[in-house]
Amino acid sequence: MEATAYGRFQRYGARKVNQVLDEIRGKAVLEAEEILPNIPRISGKMVAHVVKSAAANLANKAAKQGKPLVPEKVYIKSCWATIGPLGAMRRVNPGPQGRAMTLHRKICHVTVVVSDSYQKTGKGK
Repeated sequence: MEATAYGRFQRYGARKVNQVLDEIRGKAVLEAEEILPNIPRISGKMVAHVVKSAAANLANKAAKQGKPLVPEKVYIKSCWATIGPLGAMRRVNPGPQGRAMTLHRKICHVTVVVSDSYQKTGKGK
């Protein structure tokens, strides 16, 4: 059984979030929750939130089907971050000849898929 959680429109670069996701891919959720606070990236807190949400989604799914779920046997099957829209924020920086240049910030979408059976997969999907 699988469950998915999304973290959409997160204000982090996809490349830096993928570096955090590489550390937890294929590991147990309990192990990942221990690793994430120790990773020196600001996006680690956001990734921990999405992983916890995916585990809760799996617990709800198992409860609806009446199946027991052992927390130690919940694994991160796959996880990835994709680039979101490079939207302009409502802030400006000074530009040439007195113009106002809008401030752009990188945005990403994070997806985490957890499963109750261990299955080693490659990067991404």
